[in-house]
Order: sequence, then structure tokens, then C-alpha cells
Amino acid sequence: MRVIAGKYRGRTLVAPKQDVRPTLDRMKETLFNILNFKLQHSVVLDLFSGSGQLGIECLSRGADRAVLCDNNRDSIAVIKYNLDKLGVTDAEIFFGDYKRCITSANTKFDLIFVDPPYRSGYYIEALQGICLHNLLTDNGIIVCEHLAQEELPLKVDFLEKYDSRKIGTVKFDFYRRTQCE
Repeated sequence: MRVIAGKYRGRTLVAPKQDVRPTLDRMKETLFNILNFKLQHSVVLDLFSGSGQLGIECLSRGADRAVLCDNNRDSIAVIKYNLDKLGVTDAEIFFGDYKRCITSANTKFDLIFVDPPYRSGYYIEALQGICLHNLLTDNGIIVCEHLAQEELPLKVDFLEKYDSRKIGTVKFDFYRRTQCE
């Protein structure tokens, strides 16, 4: 697993040994080709960080700040290791449940990743929490990574799915605001 582009390009990252499914490099490359113009000076939230690779990739490509959330102690240790190894200083680690992270966030985000364990059923609840606490900027994007055979709803509260990309057995669904609520 490596950083694909930007100031940390080519640097390797480690992943927790168990219970984590890192986004594969080819999927990550496709995803970031889509997101590329949204990253400059953005504020990013990765709700189920695992290794921290998605937030680190955003920071490498010009994001100003990233909040990396995970509730697994081993994942938090790996995220800290990866950040220290690269010398990343513009990331905040949130150790705890994604619901606590959502309710305690004190900023809005331009980009939010929702990539929980597959078949966990956390997607809708996470999207609803993001809406309830108004965490998405007016032009912000939420990216949900899930198994391709699973379908996420077209709308959740004031969010609408505007794009889906299937890559092998995985699908990325992209959500944005329908209007300011």
C-alpha cells in the first residue's frame, strides 16, 4: 500500500494486521482521479480510517486538514505510525466510534469518506448523522465505498447520490447536498 500522488508520492504505508480492508491502489487511483480537483485546500473526514491511507492521500494531494476516525486501538496505532513516518502534521486522529466523531465534530468538511466494514449496515446511519449535525459544506462530497452488489439509497435526508463507479467487486457512491437545509 502506497501513496499514489502528491508530496508523499511513492511512500509506503502499513495496514493493521487484522479486521481492516485497505482500498486497493488501483481503486484508490480511480477514486482520486475523480476527486482530484476537489482536494486543494479541503478539509477531509475519514470516518472508518483503518490505516489512514485515504486521509493521507488527500493531504498528499493538497488538502489542508484531515480528521481520521477509527474505534480500533490497533488501527489508531497504525495511523499514528503512518503519519509519523511521513511527517504529516495536518491530521487529527479521533479514537472512538464514528457516531461520537460525528456528534463531536466542530467543523464542516469538504470531503467525507464512509468506508465501514462491508455488510456492517453503518452507511445509512452515518449519512443521517452527517446530515443531522450539518457536517458537509455546501459544495462538499461524501464518498461511500461498499460491495458492488449492495445498493445504497438515492437520497438520504438532504443528500442525493449523483454518481456511482463500479471497480471490480467494489462500488463508490458519491453524495452531495440537494439544497442547503
